[in-house]
This record gives sequence, C-alpha cells and structure tokens, in this order.
Amino acid sequence: MSQMQNGNHGGPNAGNEDDLQQLLERGVSLHDLQTETAPSAFPVDQDEETTEEVSPDTDVQGALGLYAEAAQDMATASLELSLGRHFACVDYCNQVAEKAAQAVSLLRSGRRSRYDHDLRALAALVGAPEDVQVEMERLTPFHPEAFYADTPPEEADNVISAEQASSYVQSARKILRWARNVVLSA
Repeated sequence: MSQMQNGNHGGPNAGNEDDLQQLLERGVSLHDLQTETAPSAFPVDQDEETTEEVSPDTDVQGALGLYAEAAQDMATASLELSLGRHFACVDYCNQVAEKAAQAVSLLRSGRRSRYDHDLRALAALVGAPEDVQVEMERLTPFHPEAFYADTPPEEADNVISAEQASSYVQSARKILRWARNVVLSA
C-alpha cells in the first residue's frame, strides 16, 4: 500500500509503513530478531558487542520469550503511532521498556525484578547503562495508572503530539536494542 493510499504523506512514521505491513502479515520470529533482515522496528546493532556472563540462576527461555513480547509491543507502538493513537503508542513504549528490562532481569538472575512502575529504578536494578536509564525515565509517565491520574482518558491522545510520540518510539527502540544485545548474546 502506498503512502498516498493510506493517507500518510510523510509524517514521523512514514518510513515504517512497509515494516508494519510486513509485521502484520507474517509476525516476528526469533530469526528476525537475530538477523540484519529484521524490520527497522527491531533495530539490530552489529557494532555493539556484549560479553555478559550468565549466572546459573538464569532463565534464558523466559528472557527470550519476554524479549519477544517486547519486540511485538514495539511493532504495536509503531502501528498505534501510524493510526494517530498517540497515548496508546506511548503506553506500548512504556511496556516495551518494562518487558525489555525484565527480560534482562530473567537472564541475569532467573527472576523478574520488583519495582513500582519507575522505569529508571528498574533499569538501575537490572544494570542498564546510564543512557538506557535516561530513556526509561522518559517513558515512566506513560504507565496508564499514573497518566490517567492527571489526564482523562478521552483527552489522552490530544495531550501527546505525533512528534512527541515518535520521539518516545525512538526511546523504546534504544532500550530494545540494549536488551537485544544482552538477551540474544546469552
């Protein structure tokens, strides 16, 4: 489907249309997440190397499964952005961050880390680098319980612009790349 056919004329998500179509038609496989053929919704950094030691108290399968959920949520966030549902988009970005960090927690300790929806605190608990902690802090306000405390649900999409939502998608992608390098190197 061309950008003109679906009404998208080059907005912040114009480059993702083909990736979204591909994801909707065939989904995401572990192979996609590990190769350079992955859609841009799941960026692959070949330059970054992670040499993580995995403890005996690890849950590799759980970590891979939760990482896959985070990757699916990343695709959904991009789709929500393309539909103009900005709060839904950033809510999914919040979920990407949480699931990505919890996947690292499962890998490193064999269990999920306890936290109170403060994504920066969760990032620190799982040993994320400072730049990832900053990105996770940006997404903390979009947990629905916290967001709806100050914003009525019917106004949620109007409070967040497409440009803001797009920047939060970029934050979630950075977090997902970090988690990918940790989880898939195990």
